[in-house]
Amino acid sequence: MTRILRAAVCGAAFLLSGCAGTLTHYIVDTRNHQGDLAYQAHNFADAATAYRLALRLAPQDEHARAGLAAVQLHIAAELFQKSDFDGALTALAVAAKYDPQSVRLAELKSDIGQARIKREIVVSNYPTYAETGRSLRRAYLQLKSETATIVAALQRFDYTYDSEQLVSAIKASFALRDEVGKLTNRLVTYRQLVESGSPERAAPEPLAPAASLLPLP
Repeated sequence: MTRILRAAVCGAAFLLSGCAGTLTHYIVDTRNHQGDLAYQAHNFADAATAYRLALRLAPQDEHARAGLAAVQLHIAAELFQKSDFDGALTALAVAAKYDPQSVRLAELKSDIGQARIKREIVVSNYPTYAETGRSLRRAYLQLKSETATIVAALQRFDYTYDSEQLVSAIKASFALRDEVGKLTNRLVTYRQLVESGSPERAAPEPLAPAASLLPLP
């Protein structure tokens, strides 16, 4: 009787362990599927969470490891584009745990390192570069509305056949050309300041008075 009871207990334990393994496998697959869906939707934060939950149950799961590494690379790239170099490197450090041989990871890390050095040079040369850059971006974005004005006038001509619409388009086009010229000059100056220094530092040294061409007495 004791042998039978012991065998029954062992059998139940075996079945329970098998059920636990099946349940774990199911949860990991579900988390991976959730991560894949979020990844495809470019919802990288949720994708990272799903893959992390899968790895808690199955640290060596290849799908979750590859998924989390890919997600962290995307997050690092986004942070890099926002000039958040520290955040980008933190994301890359996580990716390196799961895909240390990634070529893309090495390239992105190198790009961030080079950008950091260049940023230090730009900041030392022209401390207010960011404000000027934002101003230029706003000005160039404004050109979209001016272009839309021209397009709208051309569209109105298509059904009104009123040549005044073409006159309006021409006037707006000339104004746009002048604005583009001004912005181009600002952009050239911006590049020069970034490379050579702030307006105060980049100001040319005063020239000595021109020598007189009159004969000496």
